[in-house]
Amino acid sequence: MSDTEEDSTCSDSWPITEDWLIEVLKKHHEVRSGIKITDFKVKQGCQDGVNNLSDILSVSVVYEFEKDIEPGVSQSLDIVIKLLPQDPFSRYFVTEAQFDLREIKFYTSILPDLLAFQEQYIPKGVGSMVISVPTCFYTQYAPIGSNTTTSPSSPDSTESILVLEDMRSLGYKGANFTTGLTLGQTEGAIRAIVTIHALSLGLKIKKKVDLNEKYPFLFQTTRATESYQQLVEQGMPQLTKFLEHKPGFENELKALSKIRPKTKFLIETLLQPIEPMGLITHTDFWCNNLLFRSEPDEERTDSCTILDWQMVTYSRPTNDLALLLISSIPSNTRRQHTSRLLDLYYGALKSYCLKMDVDIEADLGYSRNKMECEYRQSLLLALLLCIGSVDIAIGNAAAEQRLLDVLRDFYEEGILSLEGYV
Repeated sequence: MSDTEEDSTCSDSWPITEDWLIEVLKKHHEVRSGIKITDFKVKQGCQDGVNNLSDILSVSVVYEFEKDIEPGVSQSLDIVIKLLPQDPFSRYFVTEAQFDLREIKFYTSILPDLLAFQEQYIPKGVGSMVISVPTCFYTQYAPIGSNTTTSPSSPDSTESILVLEDMRSLGYKGANFTTGLTLGQTEGAIRAIVTIHALSLGLKIKKKVDLNEKYPFLFQTTRATESYQQLVEQGMPQLTKFLEHKPGFENELKALSKIRPKTKFLIETLLQPIEPMGLITHTDFWCNNLLFRSEPDEERTDSCTILDWQMVTYSRPTNDLALLLISSIPSNTRRQHTSRLLDLYYGALKSYCLKMDVDIEADLGYSRNKMECEYRQSLLLALLLCIGSVDIAIGNAAAEQRLLDVLRDFYEEGILSLEGYV
């Protein structure tokens, strides 16, 4: 699991220039000239935490148009600039695995396609499906070893760069990992991800396209398996040592020791989509990659926007659901409300697909019961991904207890003994 923009390490050594900001603004407003910056401030996009996938800068810019569009009237914009990590090891890890490419391509390829598909296939007046991600203002991708200058005013034109709307300026805030998501936040997150799932499934079915072929940059199963397996191999000894000092978890330890030799096979198997329900998944869908805003006209459900699409994958929808529910919500909420949250997801997915004239039950044979069976399998993948990032939880008493509760529940439910897994 990766950390969100709010929790990443940032560098203030990358020079944000006025000329470069003007180029970003011109692209955003689709003008060739006539923009004057009157003030801009650059600061770290976060204060705490570590993110190996990007460095973050937060920029507030005040500008005005010199002609045509409201000349002389001040405008303001708050943006987040995502850069390659400064740490050499992290930088190599990101570029070699193309995490930077995937996120840029999500905004420049997948997102425009989903929006165009929505406009074409969902009749006006049927009800909008809001894709809850930040607006993208500017992108620049530089492959490993690239020396090609793509923008003369860019401070470093050989760097991959992603410029996004700073959702905090719109009242969105990060969730508290220690306490976990509220039920309203969890519902908001589910409503946000089901829109991406439904539209990508609709795009595949209605246009008869192979999403993996259409988007070859997606995190392919073999490569993703290798990356996740490396993380599990790093995290499993930490988890084992932690559990050895926790009385009463001998059975869980024994079960994990039996799973360990099979983790690579399990990860690869569980990442594979089960057709015809293969679709675009976030695959790093946990609370630190989400921002929330309370909506006064919405009863107990918060609006959610989804960040950090570096691991976007063609997979099964329940993988996103499972990771969210075991990593990011309090144990009591998970135990009491999982069935209702799955109902919420399934009902929304069915409703959204019907708007596109796709009946997931009649046309695709995807029932609520089948979804729950796949969700049970996805729980094991989610646990393995959490083990790969177990250092996030260890040392945090509330997160440690949440992890212990998951392990105890999974043992009692037969998930750790691989009941029902291929």
